[in-house]
Amino acid sequence: MTTAQALAYVCSHGVVLESASGPLPSLAAAIVGEPIRGSWWGHPQGQQIFQITRAVRKSKSILVCRLFKGKVTLVHQRLWPAVVRVADRFPSTHLTWIVEIHATAGHHRVEETPFPDWVPARVLTQAASLSEQKAQRALGRWGP
Repeated sequence: MTTAQALAYVCSHGVVLESASGPLPSLAAAIVGEPIRGSWWGHPQGQQIFQITRAVRKSKSILVCRLFKGKVTLVHQRLWPAVVRVADRFPSTHLTWIVEIHATAGHHRVEETPFPDWVPARVLTQAASLSEQKAQRALGRWGP
């Protein structure tokens, strides 16, 4: 899978887990074409998973947060209004935009932009016009 294919995968599904298992699709499993048992770091394609997931995280059309049960979750921008509309059903920390910053020494730190600071004005407007039911339908069965 290429980065473009991974972005298309997230766009198609709307909300995916980066690597965890659960009721949402897993991008890591999609990259390797099979469910991953244990940590993806130990998978033969672990380096490819790392490279592609980090490239996807850099996309401005992907919200990286911990929306689903505190697990790294990728949300395509087409669903941002739905997420914002039902935001009160999630812990606010699960809606924080996270960005990993990798230092030259191999260490990393996480920069966080709290909700709703990251939400563009147009998304706030779109969210306000959505009914709660329509937002829930857009997010699917796993949603709040």
